[in-house]
Order: sequence, then C-alpha cells, then structure tokens
Amino acid sequence: MNRRNFFTAAAAAPVSAALAAPAAPSLTAKIVRLNLQHTWTTTMSSSQYRDTLHVSYQRDGITGHGEGAPIVRYHEDAESARKAVESVRDLFLSADPMQFSKLMGEVFKRVPGEWAGKAALDIALMDWVGQKLGIPLYTYFGLDPRDAPVTTFSIGIDTPEITRQKTREAADFPVLKIKVGLATDEPTIEAVRSVTSKPLRVDANEGWKDKEEAVRKINWLEKQGVEFIEQPLPAEMVEETRWVRSRVHIPIIADEACQRASDIPKLKDAFDGVNVKLDKSGGMLEAYRMIEIAKALGMRTMLGCMVSTSVSVTAAAQLSPLVDYADLDGNLLIANDPFQGVRVEKGKLVLPARPGLGLA
Repeated sequence: MNRRNFFTAAAAAPVSAALAAPAAPSLTAKIVRLNLQHTWTTTMSSSQYRDTLHVSYQRDGITGHGEGAPIVRYHEDAESARKAVESVRDLFLSADPMQFSKLMGEVFKRVPGEWAGKAALDIALMDWVGQKLGIPLYTYFGLDPRDAPVTTFSIGIDTPEITRQKTREAADFPVLKIKVGLATDEPTIEAVRSVTSKPLRVDANEGWKDKEEAVRKINWLEKQGVEFIEQPLPAEMVEETRWVRSRVHIPIIADEACQRASDIPKLKDAFDGVNVKLDKSGGMLEAYRMIEIAKALGMRTMLGCMVSTSVSVTAAAQLSPLVDYADLDGNLLIANDPFQGVRVEKGKLVLPARPGLGLA
C-alpha cells in the first residue's frame, strides 16, 4: 500500500467504524389499551378495557419485551407504572444486562411500590437475556415444558344468561374458574352448572366480609364440584381465614393476601396455597422465589395473571412447570393481543420453543 492509499484508507476507517458500531441501548415504555371480549366484572370493578404498560429493551440488536398490568386494588395504574420505569431509565441503560439479578435488585431498592412497572422491566430484561443466550426461559430455569399444567379459563361475574353463554364459549377448557363474592354467587354457580359438569375453581376476590358467611358458602360450593377457593375474605383477615380453614374441606388459596415472598411464611397456617402473579410480585425473578418458598413450606402453588397480553401471560407460563395450578388466560380475554406466545391446547399450556419468551 502506498502512502496515498494508506491515508485514504485511514480517513475512511472512522466512517466504516461508525457505520458498524452497534446502536446505543434503548428503553421505551408505552401504555397499551386492551379491549375485552366481554365486560370483565369482579368484586373490585367492572370494565370493558384495561390499560397495561409495555416495555421494550433494546441492546446488541436484541429486543426484550415486557408488560405490567397494574390494578386499582394495589393503588397502581398504567401512568404510575410508566413513571416508575422512566425513573430508572439511566440505571437500566448503563448496567450490564447479564447481571440481571443485581440490576433488578437495585431497581427494587430505588422504586417504592409500583410492582407492575417493575414486572414490566423484569420481563423485558429476562426476555433479552434468554434471547442473548439463545434459549427459552424455561430452559434457563431448568424446567421441562412438558410439565406445564392445564390452565383454567376465567368467567367474570355476570347475569345468569351471559354466564351460561361464557361457559359454553369455554367448551375447550377442562377446568373453569368462576368469579364470585357477591350476593349473586348461588345463581352464578347454578348457571354454570346448568350447562357443564366440569371441575370448577372459585375466586371470591375478598368479597365475603364475614367468616360465618364464608364457611357457609364454601361448604355449599364444595357440593357443586368446586376444587378450591381463592381469597374468601379480605387480605388483612388472616386470623379469620384460619378459623374458616378449620371448618371447610377444600383448599383455600391466598391471592390478595400474598403479594410478595415476605408474605408467605405468615400465611402458612391460614391458607393451603398461594397464587403468585408477576404483576403484583414485580416480575419473573421474584415470582420464582415465591414459588420456591411456598413449596419449601409445603404449600400448594398457583400461577395467576391479570388481564394482559401474551407478553405477561407467556412470561408467567415459562415458570408454570413448577406449579400445581395455573390460571393463565388473561390474553384470551382480550380482542387485540399484539403478540403470540404461549398457546392453549384443550386447556394445556404449550410453551414456545423460541429463545427468551418466544414471542412472535
């Protein structure tokens, strides 16, 4: 190479290097409105749509997707979740994503509350890590996707006529989950039983305020083929739930009373199991910790979800081979899911084999 060619090549090198340089890491957070197939009614609220927070984390040509579904019960909404994500943007973009446990530990220290926002970050980060490693997240956690359980399909509170319609629409699901907790509980269950004899699981969402009422209703539900009851009394009524537990014959599962890992030991004598949700725990890492603690204490384990897209539901499904029960149908309740992830075949969860969450 002569001198002229050398300097020509040297001058061009910075341009080539700049063109080849990877894009800087980025983090985006946006609120997405999900339209429900049916009006969704529980003891807490009734709505035709839900707003969730979607997070995208881009680095090294890989995009990790996350979602958090905040609800009023935990004093959160999509805008507060978005602000929580924005508050740790600089931390997230400057940290090494392969040190994900350390990174999320720091996020938990810096962000008080806002568990759905933290869940969105955690899920996006873990999706990125799985893609970077080239493996599905269930492989990272050492799980066999064939062990994924059957999921229930949830039926919200409605008129007997609409309840029968919803039950018929859920014909492909071998087990149903019925929302109760109001004065209409008996007509609701009777409407379901008028069209199916399938096993049922029931969620009262803290709807019963009196322990004697809870015992009476649970013992009636047992006769209707109900396998277990979730959160019959308000979360703070742990002693009353212990009293109820000694007078009924089906398992009682904690939901609103069990938000994070530190809640579990104090619930052991009042509940038979816990319902773990990524949105109320802060993501996959904390949910995994909760499941392992509950199992170590001899409690039954369940993975639940909020109304959400396939992002959040698939993230939970990656951990589902660990648990006894699954209620992962939030994406099936909406009409505008922008992703495809976990599938359901005759009620059984079928996990995607692609890396990370495996979204398409």
